Amino acid sequence: MLTTPKSDPNELDGRTINLFTLKNAHGLRATITNLGGRVVSLLVPDRNGILRDVVLGFENVEDYLPENHRSDFGAAIGRYANRLNNGQITIDGKTYQLPQNDGKNCLHGGPDGWQYRIFNVEEMGDNRLVLSLVSEDGDSGFPGNVCARVTYMLTDDNALDIQYEAVTDEPTVINMTNHSYFNLNGDASTDILNHLLTIDADRYTPIGETFIPTGELASVEGTPMNFRQPKPIGRDIAADFGQLRIGRGYDHNWVLNTKGDDARPCARLESPVTGIALEVYTTEPGMQVYTGNFLNGTMTGKYGNVYQQRAAVCLETQKFPDSPNQKWPESDAFLRPGETYRSRTMFRFMTL
Repeated sequence: MLTTPKSDPNELDGRTINLFTLKNAHGLRATITNLGGRVVSLLVPDRNGILRDVVLGFENVEDYLPENHRSDFGAAIGRYANRLNNGQITIDGKTYQLPQNDGKNCLHGGPDGWQYRIFNVEEMGDNRLVLSLVSEDGDSGFPGNVCARVTYMLTDDNALDIQYEAVTDEPTVINMTNHSYFNLNGDASTDILNHLLTIDADRYTPIGETFIPTGELASVEGTPMNFRQPKPIGRDIAADFGQLRIGRGYDHNWVLNTKGDDARPCARLESPVTGIALEVYTTEPGMQVYTGNFLNGTMTGKYGNVYQQRAAVCLETQKFPDSPNQKWPESDAFLRPGETYRSRTMFRFMTL
């Protein structure tokens, strides 16, 4: 397990943890740390021009360390975001055993995933930050030496543009995402059940009791999973529907109609309280929507807020969960030598 030297809480394994603030011409500010590539705060003007912090997180670096809190707040997740069944992958006939940190599953790269690593700082400027990480062969059981890069840009059209790249020297799998917890009310003491959510998706991937997809691509028609028109997150979240009982709310992957076209929004989130709206654009085929079902009041975050269930919603663009084992053609998560993994997600903000 990673430890913090007692001599300096801003170091981890002898390496410095830093904060970087990006700004644009319209007042947006994103604060990012090289500890896990985490978005620590994201200040967005509301309909009255008041800056609101729309992501969950902690005030002190110590709270992000795994011995204090196991959290994914704002992190650049790797090597594989979401769940892998039985913590196993098979590549070219060889099976690799990974950590099982979610029942029998490997979740978000295992208990020592990239959210707890110190990224290298390659470039920084007023509105751009480039971080990189080398994940060695055998890291958490994954094969291949992987060199990954994450670029954050705060654009003048009010988007946080996140781009990922990775290369490997052996066949492996990779699936990166940003795990920000959004509350567009700008007040995490309130829940997100009033947020209007729209998802451009006709299908989703149902899960079994262990949260692993069943392999079906099911229609959202006539179900609480239908967000093709704007709908309050809270409208159906307690419906008597098997998938919601398993997930304790929404914790599912939607099959995006945008099919990797990052010129089209795949989702939209709106707060009627602040008038802040967020559009999501991505090159990925899927998006996991997680409604903070396992937040339980045991963590106190920024501004003294105690994070209760439904305090935020995550919009995790991604390959489908368990893709290496499911082998969905539209969600290929394998990476081989000579190839470059590329992924892009933009969170664009506006006021209603």
